[in-house]
Amino acid sequence: MSGRLDGRLVGLGISGSIAAYKAAELIRLLRSEGADVQVLLTQSATRFVAPLTLAALSGHPVDDDVTRLLPDGRIGHVVIADSADALLVAPATAHWLGAMASGLAADPVTAACLATSAPVIVAPAMDGEMYAHPATQANVARLRDTFGYTIVEPEVGPLASGQVGVGRLAELPRIIDAVVAAIGDRPVRAPDPAVRPPSLAGPPRDADLVGRTIIVTAGGTAEPLDPVRFLGNRSTGKMGVAIAEAALDRGAAVTLIAANVSVALPDGASIVRVGSTGELRAALLDRLGDADGTAAFDVLVMAAAVADFRPSHTADTKLTRESPLTIELEPTPDILAEVARISHGLDATGAATRRPLRPAPVLVGFAAETGSLDRAAKKLQRKGVDLLVANDVTEPGSGFGTDTNRVTVYATDAEPEAWPQLAKREVADRLLDRVVARLADRPV
Repeated sequence: MSGRLDGRLVGLGISGSIAAYKAAELIRLLRSEGADVQVLLTQSATRFVAPLTLAALSGHPVDDDVTRLLPDGRIGHVVIADSADALLVAPATAHWLGAMASGLAADPVTAACLATSAPVIVAPAMDGEMYAHPATQANVARLRDTFGYTIVEPEVGPLASGQVGVGRLAELPRIIDAVVAAIGDRPVRAPDPAVRPPSLAGPPRDADLVGRTIIVTAGGTAEPLDPVRFLGNRSTGKMGVAIAEAALDRGAAVTLIAANVSVALPDGASIVRVGSTGELRAALLDRLGDADGTAAFDVLVMAAAVADFRPSHTADTKLTRESPLTIELEPTPDILAEVARISHGLDATGAATRRPLRPAPVLVGFAAETGSLDRAAKKLQRKGVDLLVANDVTEPGSGFGTDTNRVTVYATDAEPEAWPQLAKREVADRLLDRVVARLADRPV
């Protein structure tokens, strides 16, 4: 049975309103009319609806970061702006209306609307007094009269505040009708799927980590030289944050131990900020388990780029350039190997002198290599972990600060598995698939 939106691509922008919960049904209705739906979220919208839910319903990765690139290097909101047959913003908050009216592109929804020549349909939702305010009405009028947007006026009804008034999101069939009318008989803008936003690389993951506790480390450690300077590395924390986000979406309780990072940290995680390798070690050792050997976590993913060396001495005052400077370095502790020994009940000599952690946690390490991955297999054994994820950081699209990664996964019970270059979020989900399989026979 054909639908009124067969072959059409609709960009659905969602802003931070309680009415965002209706987005799931809105996606279903759009798809029942034959539309392909790409979801864009403002940051506040992610607090009302989970990106994983919307990705599962739409079949596309959700765009919730205006700076994020697609795996092929394209700019996400520009792709949807250039290929969508219509952009629908529902619900649109008072904040979003004001930002759009002023052209402030701080989120993917506003950015896509600014960049598109496709029809834009806006369905406001907010408290009645907010919608009646002259500022809101002026913004609505500008979008309608100056920008040419279709405004699907809110309706009278019960509001989240408990009051009754004008501000309730319009009934969804009425919004669908407005989208159909706005597109009219225009030709399909981008019939070629390669021009459109990418579909999910695989089926969305289930909530298979509910009841599990996961510790993720992210970012680069900083070893102080003096009160001003430090030795660091180029890690941005993107890979570790992607793993934390993926674990949260699958229902895990996540503690993210963040060193120096340059990306936003997920709201749902318990955040522990650290600077040096010593601080990271202390934070981990404090969270391993109880004195009786009961493990306090199910999984540790050590994605942080931990410094291998630190200054032997740290100056109390700022070093000056008046004379040449020689810095003596000393090795830092191998934190992951130490955690693995404790988990297995071993001391520094390899002797079984303590109770192993039970249930036995899954330990995952990362190895940033240059030139080749020849050392990775030995690192897997030396560190005593279950899985080791290795990548060549000199390879384009696979180093620090990129949105993609090409990794090889080493395991204690399988041959190394080389993955193609993937978005870091997809690397995270595939890695957690492996982790879930190892947790299958361990009690929650």
